[in-house]
Amino acid sequence: MKRRQKVRIKSPGGHDLVGLLELPIDLDPYAVAIFAHCFTCNKNFSAMRYISRALQANDIAVLRFDFTGLGESEGEFADTTFGSNLEDLLAAASFMESRFGDRPKLLVGHSLGGAAVIHAANMIDNVQAVVSVGAPFEPYHVTHLFADRREELERDGRIEVVIGGRKISIGKDFMQEIRSHSSEEIIANLDKPLLILHSPQDKIVEIQNAAKIYHSAFHPKSFISLHGADHLLSSSDDALYAGEVIASWVRRYIPPEEESVIETRSKVAVRLDDDDGYSAQVKAGMHKMMMDEPRAVGGKNMGADPYAYLSAALAGCTAMTLQMYAQAKGWPLEEVIIHVDHDKKHYEDCAVCEEHSSKIDQFTKQIELKGPLSPEQRERLYAIADRCPVHQSLLGKIVIKSSPIEDESIS
Repeated sequence: MKRRQKVRIKSPGGHDLVGLLELPIDLDPYAVAIFAHCFTCNKNFSAMRYISRALQANDIAVLRFDFTGLGESEGEFADTTFGSNLEDLLAAASFMESRFGDRPKLLVGHSLGGAAVIHAANMIDNVQAVVSVGAPFEPYHVTHLFADRREELERDGRIEVVIGGRKISIGKDFMQEIRSHSSEEIIANLDKPLLILHSPQDKIVEIQNAAKIYHSAFHPKSFISLHGADHLLSSSDDALYAGEVIASWVRRYIPPEEESVIETRSKVAVRLDDDDGYSAQVKAGMHKMMMDEPRAVGGKNMGADPYAYLSAALAGCTAMTLQMYAQAKGWPLEEVIIHVDHDKKHYEDCAVCEEHSSKIDQFTKQIELKGPLSPEQRERLYAIADRCPVHQSLLGKIVIKSSPIEDESIS
C-alpha cells in the first residue's frame, strides 16, 4: 500500500471527486480525518499540506479532496451549492468507510470548509472531534465577496468573479441556497469536541465569527488565536503551528489505542515524499520525530538536520554511560550535560585522508558534570565518557550496506 494515494470519489451528482489520501509512515493510522478546503480553493493549498503533515506525523490518515468543480474534480462549480458541498463531504466519509471499514473520526475545515464540517459532523457516524480554521459563523458570510454584483447575478443567473487571483463562476442557486443554512442551532447541537482556530488579523473572515461559534457551542470547546496569520495561512510557520496544535489537541479527544511493538525489519525508518522538500518523518521504534535542513540551504527547519541527530546520539549515549557508571559506583553525579559540535576539518598530517578527501569529520565533545564529585571521580568520568558505545562505533570501522526493497508494502 502506498503512503500517498490519489483517489476518486463518486459524488451524489455523479461526478468524480479527486482526493489525496495520505497515511502515516507505518501505514497503520489510529484515526481517519477528512479535511475540507476553503471557498474556491483546492486540496493542494499549502495550509492544507502542512496541517495534514502534522496529523500524519501523529498517526492520523488524512483525506483532502477537491469539491465538485474545483481542482481536479469533475463538474461545474457554478452549479454547486453549500448543500452540494455537504453531500460531497458525506460521499468522502462513505469512501473512507469503504477503504478503512470505519468512517472518519476527525473533521477539519478551513474557511467555508470549516462551516461545512460543522454542519456535516452530526450527519456522519463516528465523528468524535471537529476543527474549524478561519471559519465563518454563518455560511452565507462568503457572499460578501460578491455582494455588490447581486443584481447582476439575479438577472444573468451566473457571474464570474476573481477570488484569490482565480476566476470563478458563481451560480444564482449558490447565493439563494446558502442562506437556508443557519449555523446557530447546528453548533448548539454539535455534541462533539470543537476546536476553533482563527486569526485576529483575518481580513476575509473577521475574528468576531470565531467568537460567535465559540459562544454558540457547548463544552468541550477550545479556541486558539493564530495571531499574525492571514486568512489563507500563507506563511508556512502559521500553517505548521496550526497543524501542531490540532495534532496535540485531538489526542485528548481521540486517544490512540495502546500500541504493541510493531514488527518491522528495521529499527529506524525515514519517510520523504516528493513535495516534502527536505522535511523527513523519522520513526524510531515507537517514537516519531522530524528531520530537516535549515532554511538557508532550502529546508523548512521543521526538525534537526541529520548531523545534529548524529551529534545528539553521541551526546546522549555519553550522558547515559556516565549516569550508569556513576550510579553503579554510588558517586554523587547530580547532572551531566554533554555539548557536541560537528565540523569537517583539514588535517595535513592525516595519513589516510588523501584516499578519500582532504577533510575528515571532527566531533568536539565537552563534558559538564554537576555534583559534589571528588577530583579523582571527575577524572575517571572524563575517561569513561570516551567508552560509550556510540563513541566507539564512530571510531571503529563502519560498514553500510544498501539494498532495494521491491515490496512497497514493506518500504
